[in-house]
Amino acid sequence: MTATTRSARAWRRGAAVAVAGTIAAAGLTACSSSSSGSGTTSGSSASASDIAAALQKKSSITVWAWAPQDKDIVAAFEKKYPNVTVNLVNAGTTTTEYTKLQNAIKAGSGVPDVAQIEYYALPQFALAGSVQSLDGLGLDSLKSDYSTAVWDSVTVNGQLDALPQDTGPMALFYNKKVFDKYGLTVPTTWDQYVADAKKLHAANPNAYITADAGDPGFVTSMAWQAGGTPFKVSGTTNVTINTADAGMKKFTAEWDQLEENGLLSNISNWTSQWFTALADGTIATLATGAWMPGDLEANAAAASGDWRVAPMPTYGGGTAASAESGGSSYAVMKGSSNALVAAGFDEFMNAQDGETVFADEGGFPSLNSVLTSGSFLNQAPAYFGGQKINQVLSAAASSVLPGWSYLPFQVYANSIFPDSVGKAYAARTDIGAAVNTWLKASATYGQQQGFTVTVQ
Repeated sequence: MTATTRSARAWRRGAAVAVAGTIAAAGLTACSSSSSGSGTTSGSSASASDIAAALQKKSSITVWAWAPQDKDIVAAFEKKYPNVTVNLVNAGTTTTEYTKLQNAIKAGSGVPDVAQIEYYALPQFALAGSVQSLDGLGLDSLKSDYSTAVWDSVTVNGQLDALPQDTGPMALFYNKKVFDKYGLTVPTTWDQYVADAKKLHAANPNAYITADAGDPGFVTSMAWQAGGTPFKVSGTTNVTINTADAGMKKFTAEWDQLEENGLLSNISNWTSQWFTALADGTIATLATGAWMPGDLEANAAAASGDWRVAPMPTYGGGTAASAESGGSSYAVMKGSSNALVAAGFDEFMNAQDGETVFADEGGFPSLNSVLTSGSFLNQAPAYFGGQKINQVLSAAASSVLPGWSYLPFQVYANSIFPDSVGKAYAARTDIGAAVNTWLKASATYGQQQGFTVTVQ
């Protein structure tokens, strides 16, 4: 995807948004529209031949999505299936789209056939019954084409609710020029990372190992990378929030050393100041998703040749471990009047030719066959000194830890993050304690919305 869209997606993933309460408050409200025509309802079934036949008939579908590659994916689909017209609508990115989508669901009209939904937001639509199960359409047979962690991201309560497009397996992006200048070692453990932070800032008080002003998406991804599973969802309404989660505690204990000792830049991500600091070396690393290369190339061009990519550090060394940061799926909305064609489009986009188009135009794919292709793995961008960075990033995709779950009201939980954890960052106080406050406040909200929430 383009740098601008990548940045927007990553930033909005963790941002506090005023509309979040509106979206989450409707989390238990099922879609009221009904299917007709060549559609199929949740629980019904259709074969691959049924979908293939539907794609040959004169029909149209509406797709809500914001990824810039989707325009060319639609063109490729319509070329292959000339009887199908795809009405591609950018209804806004992330929460802007989700608000419109939820309003259409409530109204029982205007719901698209297919909608782009980020992994963290999918549970709130899936558990509300607003998306159609893809199991009965045979798309569950695609499971082996994706990593376990990616498949888990689109499977809610044991049901396949969407197909994955892009992912954000985390890796450590670092400025080799800065590391060489100050004699820093590329860290393989987080303890080494903290040591690098201290050494760098002591040598140059204007330089920092990274910038972090407090972001819920980053915190949850880092807890995931530490082996954490603070959220568990059982059925459609039972939620467990573990305030003593070992992975979350590993991360906050490590990060507190940086935050409380002034070793983190407080420059806000995705600002011009942030990109300037990435370009001039005063921010030396980023632990972030695999979509980051395009952002650096477009917005920190002065550092071309300086940056490299390494696996994420681990806790104590040993087996590689990564987590997802960002990424989107495409769901067939319940009530689609043309669900078979919608499912066919979803498969074309995310499990067939569309995924190749996506990768060729700068997206980071989720499909194993694309991730392991020579054309993908052997790219050697000059910005990264000719390093074949996709080999590192593809390996990161394979090492994403399975078993992670988001809250069915994660959008709202992220919106109240600044009230507790954000304040701790600003005051340089205990992040771990603030995270507990955040988790408990999120639990209270979930209970108010009708979920049965157990706090451990």
